[in-house]
Amino acid sequence: MFVKICGVTNEEDALLAVAMGADAIGFVLAPSPRQVAIGAARDIARRLPPEVITVGVFRDTLAQRVVDVVCQAGLRAAQLNGHESPEDVAYIAERVPLVIKAFGATPAALTDVSEYRADAVLVDAPAPGPGKVFDWRLAERMPRSHRLILGGGLDPGNVADAIRRLRPWGVDVSTGVETGARKDPRKVRTFLAEAHAALPVEEGRRAKAPYDWQEEW
Repeated sequence: MFVKICGVTNEEDALLAVAMGADAIGFVLAPSPRQVAIGAARDIARRLPPEVITVGVFRDTLAQRVVDVVCQAGLRAAQLNGHESPEDVAYIAERVPLVIKAFGATPAALTDVSEYRADAVLVDAPAPGPGKVFDWRLAERMPRSHRLILGGGLDPGNVADAIRRLRPWGVDVSTGVETGARKDPRKVRTFLAEAHAALPVEEGRRAKAPYDWQEEW
C-alpha cells in the first residue's frame, strides 16, 4: 500500500513520516495554510532518502512553471489539484517522472479521468478541507484506467475501512494526522500501521508502482 503524507511544512515532520514508513512526502506549493516556499521544499527534499517520492502539489499553475519548480526543488513528482487540461497534464508527464492528477469526487469529474495522461489519480472530497469525507461509493464507479489514490478526510480511524472497501493503489493524508498545524507522531504511526495492515500482503503485491517503486515489495 502506497502511503503519502501531504502538507508537510518542516524537516522534522518529513523525517518523522519517512522513519515511520511513509512512501511519499507532499509539499504544497499553491496557496494554502500549509504552503511552503520552493526553497524550503528543496532543502527538506534533499535530506530525505532517495527512495522516498517527493511531491510538489500545484493548483492551476502553468504547465511549464510546474516543470520548472519540480526541477528547481529537486522533486520527483507533481500533483495537480486544479482545473488542468488533459493537454497540460500530458505536457507535464513528458517532463516529470511521476504525475498525480487530483479530482473532486463528483460523477461528472470522475467520468473524465480516462482523458488524462497521469500515473495515478487522487480522488478527494469535492470541496477539500479538514476532515471532509466524501461518499466512497463515487470512487467505486471511477474508471480504473489509472492507479487510484484515495484522499479526503482519511484518518487513523477510517483508513483501514476505506482501503478494504475500495482497494486503492494508495492513500493520501494531511490534516487527518495532525494536531494543531504539525504532524502528530502517534497519528502518523497509527495511520501507517492501519493502512499497511488493511490488505493482505499477497493482494498488496499486485499493485505495481511507477518506475519500480520498491520493486521487491
